[in-house]
Amino acid sequence: MLFNSLTFFVFLAVVLALYYSNILNWTNKKRMLLLASYVFYGFWNPPLVILLWISTVVDWTAAKQLFKPDMSAGRRKAWLMLSLCVNLGFLAFFKYGDFLLENFVSLVNVLGMEFQAQPMDIILPMGISFYTFQTMSYTIDVYKREIEPARTFLDFALYVTFFPQLVAGPIVRAKNLITQFYEEKRATAEQFYWGGFLLTLGLFQKVVLADSLLSGTADYVFEQKEVLTTIDAWAGTLAFSGQIFFDFAGYSTCAIGIALMLGIILPDNFRYPYASIGFSDLWRRWHISLSSWLRDYLYIPLGGNRHGITRMYVALMLTMLLGGLWHGAAWTFVIWGALHGLYLVLERIFKKFISIKIGTVTGIALALLTYFLVNISWVFFRAREFSTAKQLLGSMFFMDTDGKELLNYFEIFKVGIIILGLFICHWIMRNTSVKDVAQKQNPLVLGVFWAVMVFLICIAQGTGEQFIYFQF
Repeated sequence: MLFNSLTFFVFLAVVLALYYSNILNWTNKKRMLLLASYVFYGFWNPPLVILLWISTVVDWTAAKQLFKPDMSAGRRKAWLMLSLCVNLGFLAFFKYGDFLLENFVSLVNVLGMEFQAQPMDIILPMGISFYTFQTMSYTIDVYKREIEPARTFLDFALYVTFFPQLVAGPIVRAKNLITQFYEEKRATAEQFYWGGFLLTLGLFQKVVLADSLLSGTADYVFEQKEVLTTIDAWAGTLAFSGQIFFDFAGYSTCAIGIALMLGIILPDNFRYPYASIGFSDLWRRWHISLSSWLRDYLYIPLGGNRHGITRMYVALMLTMLLGGLWHGAAWTFVIWGALHGLYLVLERIFKKFISIKIGTVTGIALALLTYFLVNISWVFFRAREFSTAKQLLGSMFFMDTDGKELLNYFEIFKVGIIILGLFICHWIMRNTSVKDVAQKQNPLVLGVFWAVMVFLICIAQGTGEQFIYFQF
């Protein structure tokens, strides 16, 4: 079920009506939310709900065992390994099964042995990377005794499947969400209205900006088999950079808004990343829940910055390589992760020898440089094949001088205006938030802005395109 569909709004209206009715107590409201979450997820492929059930039961059982005070260290590690193996096993099979098989066949053939295998054509469960990382963080935190297990199975099951953020995050830690289910939650009038505003803002980003204005240009450019002109190649890449931000940030904004309408607080997942000054700053602003997960459960266990410079650089590269692979089962995603790892390493080397005082001019210059380098990495993220990425980069950097003119002046101008406006908006907003700005506005102005967004969403006549990160 998609946020940008009429079906979802009917679904949400029913959920809100039951949630705020007086016929259900808090326990039954949680049961209703759990059932609604299964219905929400089952709209794509009902049998795949079984994976959620298995993961929920395994991690609930493992956490209960891990928290026993008299359990030996060896048995605690065994229970943790059971949880990790089940979750990573599902992820490896469903997301990377075909990828691993294809690479195994290629390796065998390179070694001189003739071998062909029938593709498994595995269906990728929606959001498996998100809910897998979320449940893994729960058992790891219980293992480290940083949190206690959920009080009831219902609380934990709802944590795993809470429908606003189930499919594409934010990846919420147990300590920040499970405890909110212990006592009855009702949104205040302000929270409910603000949640509705965020839902509208998220849909505006997705339906109007990502789908209606940018996706067509990005798809058209990246699907070309011919060499393009430099301006067309850059227009397509910039269009995708805007599309993926508006698409993913739009989903997160919708999720936060829907949860807030229920009185549940979810963390921010984006903080104006295209105004980042450097890549350390970027990963504190882009997909914050994933970057903090990778930091806490991968980078720090690999040594972080506690064991010397070389170990830190290795940890950074491995973390970003695996972060790239998390996004998709393709070598292009690995290269995307490797580029970000390289950017982070070079940034640290640069800062070690050169100190720059960040002012307005230097800040904007470094933010533009960061955005420029981010766009190079987006080429590998969006391109389905290396040949496409190579060809597009060649056009972007004047290596191919006889490119085909693909886009008309209006398309190029449209992308340029949107991306310029996006960058300026991110720079202005980088140290504040939408809520802070909204609270300073006249309510009438805010209401008109809200109405305009609703109007544009309606006339955009979106085709119900799924969110990009559903495939991850």
